[in-house]
Amino acid sequence: MKVTLGTGWLFIAGAIALFIPYTMLTIIFEYPNILRQDTAIILTKFHEGGSRLIWTWFAFAITGIPLLPAYILLGQKLEAKSPFMRTAATIGVIGLILQMVGLLRWTFVVPVLADTFTSATDEPTKVAAIVAFKTIHQFGGVILGEHLGQLFTIAWTVMVSLSFAKLKLFPKWVNGLGLVGSFIYLLAQAELFATVIPGFPVWKMAGFIGSTLWLVWLVVVGIKLRSLQSF
Repeated sequence: MKVTLGTGWLFIAGAIALFIPYTMLTIIFEYPNILRQDTAIILTKFHEGGSRLIWTWFAFAITGIPLLPAYILLGQKLEAKSPFMRTAATIGVIGLILQMVGLLRWTFVVPVLADTFTSATDEPTKVAAIVAFKTIHQFGGVILGEHLGQLFTIAWTVMVSLSFAKLKLFPKWVNGLGLVGSFIYLLAQAELFATVIPGFPVWKMAGFIGSTLWLVWLVVVGIKLRSLQSF
């Protein structure tokens, strides 16, 4: 019973903790729309944000930590009844770590590039900072965080939702919410391909809607786990 309650609280805490800095970034940095702006604008606005913006990005990167033990505990609790839950837990943990690594570039890499760009007195230095930002963004952000990290997270969500359905732990709408949110979240991958394939069809709201539904699903799962006597 204590494990069930603890796991539920971890899911709730992790989801809410992620939502707070994300909301702050939309207000003080116009995230994620800012990423569609010219690189010079991004670096300038980031520099203007100062330490507050850096710490907000740091918070966004690490506040998902409660989900790491939540994934592991859920996998351990269900692996006897649903064998692939151990694999699901591993996939989920990898996904979270990849996203954390991707986000931490905003704390330890982008500030250096933003300072270099805004303080540069010659055009070659500015161009070098822009090229460096684009390279780091494509590798750390697009490849690690948004592509691999999100794909692993989507895979974990689908596997867990199917396990819940098989074991009949929760109402069908809870499992349906996880699957629908995952599908919409998957559609956001199109925007990543659009960064290298001009004209690739994109639904710009997919990332926001998919990630929001995923966070809501996490909270619902946490609440439902707390109400279970055992599982």
